[in-house]
Amino acid sequence: MLKNMNTENMNLIQRVQSPTPKLFRIIRTVGLCLAAAGTALLSAPVALPIAIATVAGYLAVAGGVMTAVSQVVAQGE
Repeated sequence: MLKNMNTENMNLIQRVQSPTPKLFRIIRTVGLCLAAAGTALLSAPVALPIAIATVAGYLAVAGGVMTAVSQVVAQGE
């Protein structure tokens, strides 16, 4: 089953370099903002309560995952 090059048989590099749909560009930006906010809270020079530090860690991880997943979504034909 040979097919033309489409989103089903792309490797990771081609997928990352392909155009990203508008919705996923917005999700990527939100993910970057969440990751930045979480990282800023984690690296604060003052001692934060454990609950805030835990939430900041979750924000950083969720933002990173959102950014990575939305970056590899390729625009279909």
